[in-house]
Amino acid sequence: QVQLVESGGGLVQPGGSLRLSCAVSGVTFSDYVMGWFRQTPGKEREFVTGISWAGGNTYSAQFAKGRFTISRDNAKNAVYLQMNNLEPEDTGVYYCSTGERPYDFSFHVWGQGTQVTVSS
Repeated sequence: QVQLVESGGGLVQPGGSLRLSCAVSGVTFSDYVMGWFRQTPGKEREFVTGISWAGGNTYSAQFAKGRFTISRDNAKNAVYLQMNNLEPEDTGVYYCSTGERPYDFSFHVWGQGTQVTVSS
């Protein structure tokens, strides 16, 4: 059974950076599309960015383009989210996610989330 464990959240000042990590186990990681979602206060969970199984293709929400970068290391069974120029509006819980099957571009499996707080 797939398990996703996020880490790297914390408190950062506006304009700062954070790098989130997600460790994946229980599946052949290199066969799975990975994504990051977030839930900010008062809003529904929303898609942030995703990456194909081999890492050759990425796709992002408009608000993430130019600031957030997803990457993966298939040798380490990990996916990362580099977040730069953070804004208070980025405060929320960030979730790692994947599909229920290899090569599946839908997201149905979730980690527990990691809190990101952007504040001075």
